Amino acid sequence: MERTILRRRALAACTAGVAVGVLALAGLTGSASADPAPHLPTPTVAGTEQLSPGLLKAMRRDLGLTASEARDRIGNESRAAAVAAGLRYSLGADFAGARVSGDDAALTVATTDAADAARVRRAGARPVVVEHSLAELESAKAALDRVALREAPLDIPAWYVDVATNRVVVQAARASAADAFLAAADVPHAVVTVSRSAERPRTFTDLRGGDAYYMNGSGRCSIGFPVKRGSGQSGFVSAGHCGTPGVSTSGYNQQAQGSFQGSTFPGRDYSWVATNTNWTPRALVNGYGNGDVTVTGSTEALEGSSVCRSGSTTGWHCGTVQQRNTSVTYQEGTVSGVTRTNVCAEPGDSGGSFVSGSQAQGVTSGGSGNCSQGGTTYFQPVNPALQAYGLTLVTSGTPTDPTDPPTDPGGSWAAGTTYAAGDVVTYGSGSYRCLQAHLAQPGWTPPNVPALWQQL
Repeated sequence: MERTILRRRALAACTAGVAVGVLALAGLTGSASADPAPHLPTPTVAGTEQLSPGLLKAMRRDLGLTASEARDRIGNESRAAAVAAGLRYSLGADFAGARVSGDDAALTVATTDAADAARVRRAGARPVVVEHSLAELESAKAALDRVALREAPLDIPAWYVDVATNRVVVQAARASAADAFLAAADVPHAVVTVSRSAERPRTFTDLRGGDAYYMNGSGRCSIGFPVKRGSGQSGFVSAGHCGTPGVSTSGYNQQAQGSFQGSTFPGRDYSWVATNTNWTPRALVNGYGNGDVTVTGSTEALEGSSVCRSGSTTGWHCGTVQQRNTSVTYQEGTVSGVTRTNVCAEPGDSGGSFVSGSQAQGVTSGGSGNCSQGGTTYFQPVNPALQAYGLTLVTSGTPTDPTDPPTDPGGSWAAGTTYAAGDVVTYGSGSYRCLQAHLAQPGWTPPNVPALWQQL
């Protein structure tokens, strides 16, 4: 019986895509009923003293934080994310979501079992007992996504799992539209809150001249993050709606740059562009005259965390993560799996970088409003894009000088990618199967971490 319970918990953790690699930071001792944590290297958590002056300036303007308060908040949010990831693993199917609040990033973790409360408190978080597990809510949202993929729902601008209210929130212009949407997906009203909304989200592509990069010499978008594929090819990720495979790009200086190699939109909203050897990838995000931001990784921020965006139209703007795993209806169709924020954006910012501290979060997809009156912006998380195309995020530890000897043996494995149990990757000349779901960290290469990978 105990073995069956443990197996169910392990399956639930793998299905949820748990980042077990941060357990070493969570300070959890576990119990007889909890899964044993694999022995993994402790990921490096970047300090906050080297944060970009531009990012700190934007956080002061948009969040009202001094430089010291911004550094403290980002550090607190990073620690909270590590604790939350550990609890998600140990609570298994009971886990109902996590969020932070306030400048001290006070962590709240929801569970469906009151018996878990003591474990949550020992980890330094505030427990909340709720009715629905995160898996149950995400299953209901997935049913809505399947309906939307067949036909974008009219008068339904967005829907998402809201861990704060333990409900799936459906934004709707009309109550009857929400009722029809739920009925088509066979989702019960008991797990849903319908929120009246007149939003009309749009993508942020622009056809005006400016910086960033241009598609076929006309339309303009913003670079997300520099990447590498294997040991030789450089490029960057951006929004999928910015271009289709084969479309050529030119840089901010209108010099030949590269071409789109992959693009998904709608459904998801990511793409990648392979660049020529005239362009050297750097682990930086443009600070627009206030100091560039150095990217050190791509650990996902929790709901409530501070997040900042860099784009070629409006520069830096900041806000907070509202809900992850949101679905949004654009004129072109529905996009799922994006993150909803209260950061503003405008046309031309599409594809641009979202960061939390020094951690890459995603690329700007679309939204509503503008940076004069405020609005809502959605970003496509970067890790699924990296995984979809077999890319490696360029970070401060990644060699970028093309004259440096290559250290990447090649293959589809990439740090910063979320892997599920059963995924198969290549690394060098070998193939490996994922044993436990995790977010790959630098140094956790398949040959080095047998707890996570089995060679085939």
